[in-house]
Amino acid sequence: MSRLVVVSNRVGNLSNPAQTGGLAVAISEAIKGRGGIWFGWDGVTDDSGDGTTTVDTVGSVQTILNPMQAVDYEAFYLGFANSVIWPLFHYRADLVRFQQDYYEGYLRVNEQFANALMPHLKSDDLVWIHDYHFMSFGTYLRNLGCDSRIGFFLHIPFPGPDLLAALPNHAGFIEDLLQYDVVGFQTSADVANFKRCVEEFTSAEVDETGLIRFHDRTCVAERFPIGIDVDSFQEMAASKAEAAFIDAFKHNLVADKQMIGVDRLDYSKGIPARFQAFAQMLTRYPEMSKKVSFLQIAPPSRGDIGAYAEIREELERLSGMINGAHADFDWTPIRYIHRSVSRDRLAAMLRASEVGLVTPMRDGMNLVAKEYVAAQDPENPGVLVLSRFAGAAEEMPEALLVNPFDIDEMAEMYFQALNMPLEERKERHKALFERIRRYDVKAWQESFLEALTSPREWAEKHAVRTADNDSVDPNAGGPQAPSGRVPT
Repeated sequence: MSRLVVVSNRVGNLSNPAQTGGLAVAISEAIKGRGGIWFGWDGVTDDSGDGTTTVDTVGSVQTILNPMQAVDYEAFYLGFANSVIWPLFHYRADLVRFQQDYYEGYLRVNEQFANALMPHLKSDDLVWIHDYHFMSFGTYLRNLGCDSRIGFFLHIPFPGPDLLAALPNHAGFIEDLLQYDVVGFQTSADVANFKRCVEEFTSAEVDETGLIRFHDRTCVAERFPIGIDVDSFQEMAASKAEAAFIDAFKHNLVADKQMIGVDRLDYSKGIPARFQAFAQMLTRYPEMSKKVSFLQIAPPSRGDIGAYAEIREELERLSGMINGAHADFDWTPIRYIHRSVSRDRLAAMLRASEVGLVTPMRDGMNLVAKEYVAAQDPENPGVLVLSRFAGAAEEMPEALLVNPFDIDEMAEMYFQALNMPLEERKERHKALFERIRRYDVKAWQESFLEALTSPREWAEKHAVRTADNDSVDPNAGGPQAPSGRVPT
């Protein structure tokens, strides 16, 4: 079996199973199963260092951490990655802050990191590069003579050509992505957008199997929706260690039911609209007063970027205003926590909540939706309220799907979720749970690596499977997932 070499902006702590990010957890499961290398930034901006990498070994995995100078961090991470690509790919072109030095810094870091990784590679390695920080990484590896299979997986949405055209040198980025053997996306819409960009901005051709031919290379572009470790998360949610905390927590609540949102603090997550819809529900249905509380957990994120400071201020203002209008001496409608929560405690809080809110304006997969389902008691499950614009919506039609731009609709869905009969809740949960278990993190990992191992053969088999089915399934070629919603 070939070694797996994973490249991501940050390297997770392989010794700590309680790490929080969905990406870190998913990659940990992938690389531990095969052994290999996890390569990325060391998290330090120190201009006084000698620029050498730090190598450590955890079991069968080598972690290789590469340093970054402060000027590169400013241009690459705060600048191009998170002030240009992130807002643009989340359909917020109004927040894009492009500067030429940002773009130059992005390419410079991609090249520097490729140079640092290259000496550690073997010709038969499978190289799996992750996310928007390193879209150009493959080009620099190819320029250095790397002939390994190289795959790229994007964890955020991919825009159509009309929006991508706002990105300077957009054609160059598409050509960079065509240097990979496999390019993976979260949704079928992302794949379609990418292929439209390929057709509009490059001279590449797509053959009958779906392979993209560009110069002397071929590339597979397909949907590989990421999953979670369902059993592990379910076990954490139901652990006896957390049960006592949840009992005490529930005992101190005046409200009978709890709604919960768990999101990194980001303007793409739709948290202000979520707050406004909750207030709208309390106004429209005054009988819900003191019967429900809303817990929003929003760990800090990218505080050095102005848009993130603004969203924090807006949430603090909204929560204060809503509580001022609706609270009573013994009841606080919204509890807003702006700090990180351990993964096991988070799992238990999701289990203890009757409604889970995952309502981004635009998002990649948003694994919290799957974690909420995994955490539930199947005999008395909660209800997932999910944005139509989250990547998870394509796989989770039995959730209550909402338009996060429509405050009135969201308020009605909150009320429906809080009052849904037990039998309907169990029916919806059963369908959702069976699917997230079937298409878990292991299935995601195996399907992507199968494609990366033999892209041409995989494309041919996938083309046959697709032709034999009415639609493509969530794992790009396996049994088809249901497309209909449970009747309301």
